[in-house]
Amino acid sequence: MSEDTTVACRQVEITNSLGLHVRPAMKFVELASRFPCEVRVRHNDNEFNGKSLLELTMMAAECGTRLELVARGPDALAAIEALAELVSARFYEDEDGEPVEAAPPPEPGR
Repeated sequence: MSEDTTVACRQVEITNSLGLHVRPAMKFVELASRFPCEVRVRHNDNEFNGKSLLELTMMAAECGTRLELVARGPDALAAIEALAELVSARFYEDEDGEPVEAAPPPEPGR
């Protein structure tokens, strides 16, 4: 049985006004954790675990920050697609950082 080594990458830009603070980082981690693949976030020549709230908040990614999302393993393509959608939807926050109603994220493998 061979191990799935699919790798998917995508550049994203943080566009919500308050950046990647705790609430959007938690949304990112919760979504990334639904996929069995490894998820990494690259920023300023550093790489962070996309399933770690502490590591994501330590990035201090402000509005306008460009990140590279990298997933490796089963469902890597689906994970990157879902995470990029979350980022492009501004983590479902308004200009004041208040949550707005969001469509449910896709299930892994769909």
